[in-house]
Amino acid sequence: MTDLTGAIWRKSNRSGGNGGECVEVATNLPALVAVRDSKDPAGPALTFTPRAWADFVTETKRHSLLV
Repeated sequence: MTDLTGAIWRKSNRSGGNGGECVEVATNLPALVAVRDSKDPAGPALTFTPRAWADFVTETKRHSLLV
């Protein structure tokens, strides 16, 4: 299990303040990007290499432009 105690979590600027379904991302950890459900901050988190996260974000943006 990865230690995420030093993680600084942030939500997307596009997230509404209505308590909806959002994710939070921590990019301040060395060689790691963590993602968690904002409604369950004590719950599990997914972890990615920075490269894998960058690829995911790039592809997500690319596909959202096609819709």
